[in-house]
Amino acid sequence: MKLIIQIPCYNEQETLPAVIADLPRQIDGVDEIEYMIIDDGSNDKTVDVAKELGVNHIVELGSNHGLATAFKRGIQSCLGAGADIIVNTDGDNQYKAEYIKDLIRPIIDNTADVVIGARPIENIEHFSLIKKKLQRLGSGFVRRFSGTNVSDTTSGFRAYSARAASQLQVFNRYTYTLETIIQAGAMDMRIASVPIDVNDKTRESRLFKSIPGYIWRSGCVIIRSYVIYKPFMTFLYPSIITGLLGLIPCLRFLYFYFTQGTSGHIQSLLFGVVLLMISFNLFSLGIIGHIIGSNRKLINQLTSQTLIDKRK
Repeated sequence: MKLIIQIPCYNEQETLPAVIADLPRQIDGVDEIEYMIIDDGSNDKTVDVAKELGVNHIVELGSNHGLATAFKRGIQSCLGAGADIIVNTDGDNQYKAEYIKDLIRPIIDNTADVVIGARPIENIEHFSLIKKKLQRLGSGFVRRFSGTNVSDTTSGFRAYSARAASQLQVFNRYTYTLETIIQAGAMDMRIASVPIDVNDKTRESRLFKSIPGYIWRSGCVIIRSYVIYKPFMTFLYPSIITGLLGLIPCLRFLYFYFTQGTSGHIQSLLFGVVLLMISFNLFSLGIIGHIIGSNRKLINQLTSQTLIDKRK
């Protein structure tokens, strides 16, 4: 069994030596361990440092594309390099590498497809009170939308089986953490969490630059992911609400028509019909999206099965 630990990097020449030094060289149940750096257009010596440290694989994106793109390219490269298990960690040395053995154990035991390291959010001293509350709130939203029970949805310390990794797609460029959980839940993957610990902060977060910006961008990722992976439920509720609102003026018109024999409330009828047409269109979009999503799920499963068959 081959494990590849991927590290998306952007200007991490200062912290990368500590990250590589802490990575495991041997884990029970794993035959090979390799490291991969995904350089997201760094303008420092990140790539040179990685070469000096003897990193097995270096993927250079050429320019800065964002964390989500770097993560996706890393997953593709790990699969191409024959990984059976992929672990993703950060280049700022946030996560303690000693927990990688715990992270991959459920995959080795075939009890999970995706494993997420759950940080002790309440005990992290460099997290402000507002950030802790936002982490809890965001994780609660993602759990509700994804139908999963992941306690720390923004943790980037994760392990994927090759089958699970081959089915994941990332459409946004901001972050992969939220979208991949919603997608994994929609695809009925087995998701587990294991408790981990973190190192002291080495630099400021590049994703959490401001509270309003973080809320806005994370909210957009959640809504967009929900629309993509659960389109039927996304459009069903607005369709029902719009349909009920459309019935009210239509019923008002019918009431006056049959009780007073007048058609003077034609405006109510027209308004109601417009709302009912919108409701029907929303419902149709939900059906079409569901069909497209089902086809996408089948294609991902076939692609994954083809990859597994080639490994045999």
